[in-house]
Order: sequence, then C-alpha cells, then structure tokens
Amino acid sequence: MTDISDLQTLRGVEIRHLRYFIGAVENGSLRRASIALKVQESTISRAVRDLEDRLGASLFHRQVGGVCLTIAGEHFLKRTRIILQQLEDGVRDVSAVGRCEVGRIKVGIFSSIASGFLANLLRTYGSNYATVMIDLIDGNPTEHVSAVRRLGLDVAFITGIQRWRDCETTALWSERVFVALPDDHVLAANSELDWSDLIDARFIVGEATSGKEIHKYLVQRFACLGCHPEIVVQRIGRDNLLSLVAAGRGLTIVSEAMTVARLPGVSYRPMAGEVIPYSAVWSQRNDNPALRRLLSMARQMSCTAAS
Repeated sequence: MTDISDLQTLRGVEIRHLRYFIGAVENGSLRRASIALKVQESTISRAVRDLEDRLGASLFHRQVGGVCLTIAGEHFLKRTRIILQQLEDGVRDVSAVGRCEVGRIKVGIFSSIASGFLANLLRTYGSNYATVMIDLIDGNPTEHVSAVRRLGLDVAFITGIQRWRDCETTALWSERVFVALPDDHVLAANSELDWSDLIDARFIVGEATSGKEIHKYLVQRFACLGCHPEIVVQRIGRDNLLSLVAAGRGLTIVSEAMTVARLPGVSYRPMAGEVIPYSAVWSQRNDNPALRRLLSMARQMSCTAAS
C-alpha cells in the first residue's frame, strides 16, 4: 500500500517527466532524445533533474557519450513502462467507448420492430456500431419511463409526445393505425375504415403490455361514439393473435409497422385519420456515449423523413 510519504514524492511528477526519462533511456543520450522527441535538450535535462530531485535518487550516470541507468534508474524504468502502458491502455479503452466501438445500450420499445422508423434506426445503428450490444426490452410507457429515471433503461421509444417528469422527450415519427381482420370479413372490401364501421365488431387483444394499451385505446375511441366495444383478452402473443384473427375469432388493432407481418387469411385496413406519434424518452443524467450516438442518429433520420 502507498503511504503518505510516497504520495508526497509522487506529487508534481508529470507524464512528460516519465516520457522524457524513457526517451533518454531509449536513445542513450539527452541530445538524441531531444531530436527524437522534438524538444530542446535543456528541457529534457531539466525535467530529468526535477524527476531525480522528487524521487531522491539519481536515475542516470552522465558520461561524455551519453547516459546509462543507475541501479535506481533500472528499477524505475520497469515501473515507468508499466505506468505508461496502463495509461495508454486506459486512453484507448475510454476513447473506444466514446467512439461507440464498444459498449452496451438498453432500449425500451413499445412499437413493433418488424418495419418502419424504429426498425430502420436499430438496423442502421447496429451497422454503424456493430460492437455495441443492444438490449431490447418490451414494456408499456409508464414502466419504461420509470426505468429511464432509474437509469435502468438508456432510452425508451414509446407512444405519445407528452412530457415526463425528470426526463427529456423528442418526437420522432408517426404511424397510422390499422385494423387486422379476416380476408373474408365484410369490411375487408373497404379501402379505409371509420370507428362507426366497427361498433358491432368483436376485438381480441393479448394479455401482454401492448394488449393492455390497445384495450385502453379501443375503449377511449368508442367512448366518443357513446358505446363500449366487445373486447376479449387472450393469453397469447402477437403472432398467435393474428392467427385467431384469420380464424374469425375477432379483429385487432395494429400499428403500421406491424402490417408487414403477412399471415394467410389476414388483411389490414387503415383507420381514417388515426395516427399515433412516437417519441424517444431518456434521462439527462445518462452519460452513456452509445445513447448520445443513437439519439443523434434518430434525430437525423427523423429530420430526413420529414423533409
């Protein structure tokens, strides 16, 4: 363990002292070291003397033809090379993190990544920063925002553009709302649907997070028409939910990104005027460089899409 006297000795020793010392060793003289390092010989000589004064030991034997290490100098050389190597390794590692050559980012999602803006964003980010690990976590907006506040998530891509306490929010993209219905359903002949067309329809939703949000969304929309929709909750995932739609068990609501999931017997029809905005939510306290790169890329893609 380093004691107080050791710390007093180290105080004032700078990286340049160590580099000039190594330069003198590797070049065999202060003059040749000054040429190699492009520094005046007097600067190197003064730095070596300061270093010896702080250490309380001579590091070199001065000779007419140059310098050679003392016993103390040989011991110090081993430690100095270790220190400089560790410093270089540290700088390289930190720089790699800053350039997103390594790292990890935890992303909360509420939209499908089958297609659309988020799918393109994650694909492009993964291509540009292939060594950054991307952890995707499903959840509802409230759960995601709570995790963002705790720094359990780096960023959440969720529906809506509302402001969240202690969080930063940026609106990025929008998706149309579609109804998934059987190919032979009477409404499949329509190119577009209104909520009034669906008053007598039965809807099926999953028990997962997205299913709860869709349930709430349907109740709100039909409340404007003065009625309550028939909604059946199924304990299955999105893929199997579409299979039930094909089997005629009911209709369901999907985002535009989900419509690339083509299943035999299932058709998608857009809801007139229904658009859902999506935002990125993150904490200003989060200093993950991988997050900053992702947000920058997301904003750029959003601006490009809007232009």
